[in-house]
Amino acid sequence: MAIQGLALAAFILAAKATTVVSAASLVTFIFGDSLTEVGNNNYLQYSLARSDFPWYGIDYSGGKATGRFTNGRTIGDIISEKLGIPPPPPYLSLSKNDDALLKGVNYASGGAGILNDTGLYFIQRLSFDDQIDCFKKTKESITTKIGAEAANKLCNEAMYFIGIGSNDYVNNYLQPFLADGQEYTPEEFVKLVITTLDNQLTRLYQLGARKVAFHGLGPLGCIPSQRVKSKTGKCLKRVNEWVLEFNSEVKKLIATLNHRFPNAKFAFADTYGDVLDLIDNPTAYGFKVSNTSCCNVDTNIGGLCLPNSKLCSNRTDYVFWDAFHPSDKANEILAEKFFSTLFSGPPSIAPKPSP
Repeated sequence: MAIQGLALAAFILAAKATTVVSAASLVTFIFGDSLTEVGNNNYLQYSLARSDFPWYGIDYSGGKATGRFTNGRTIGDIISEKLGIPPPPPYLSLSKNDDALLKGVNYASGGAGILNDTGLYFIQRLSFDDQIDCFKKTKESITTKIGAEAANKLCNEAMYFIGIGSNDYVNNYLQPFLADGQEYTPEEFVKLVITTLDNQLTRLYQLGARKVAFHGLGPLGCIPSQRVKSKTGKCLKRVNEWVLEFNSEVKKLIATLNHRFPNAKFAFADTYGDVLDLIDNPTAYGFKVSNTSCCNVDTNIGGLCLPNSKLCSNRTDYVFWDAFHPSDKANEILAEKFFSTLFSGPPSIAPKPSP
């Protein structure tokens, strides 16, 4: 994955230093959607964005569903393994005074978006604003436990991984029955999303975040749920063009934030090229199928892998698990690419912030 900016050089060095000193002291806070969720939506009684049923988790430790939207591990799980730390637990599984809050938390929620109305028809989910509210409560609990000075130090030295924005397209702008797709041009919509994201990342900074990595979007026009909309089964070029524009604008925002907050290190992780290569050249990575999912899903009713769905005969042959999410094997390959880049040499020089 191409990592943009000098900002990440410091982020990388800080990560290396932390892991060398003590993996146990590494604190990570994860924000995002179903690509990084580890079970928050299981605790939302009326949420329709859930995966706490078979066949999810069939290849996870224990073979049971945990709320992860894949057959096994998320990219976050695999990166945690490589860092030598356990995956941060879902926020909603913890009590207000739980000591686990001191070691890192996962706030990701299936159906979540940057915009608060994204995924509205899932009834319950934690939007990015909701997740930041949860982090604020986490910091308050940590402050109560160890005092304000130590809490500020912990939050300043922690690493923040954010992967969100897919649902703002897949479960918002691209849905003909929702208002945003009718009210905004693509250019107006991305401006709305980026302006909102600017406010959210600024708020995270104000709460103490200093080392922040934002994962860009992959080629959403090539995921199974979008391919079925094409008469030929090809990737939707228009959707991928919108994603590239989103990624470009986030890169500019990250550069601006680093200029605005010189004591912070915001970084952009460009996942687009690696995911597209995995889809375009599956055999190069040991896959056989990348245009449909292992689980035989019904895209008319959501595209999730239901308990009565039929599975493929060999789950390691498929890039996608369901209509939206990569398989465990695909996540492993993408996590390896991300990790090797994140902890390798310094990246190229960042572009100057736009005026």
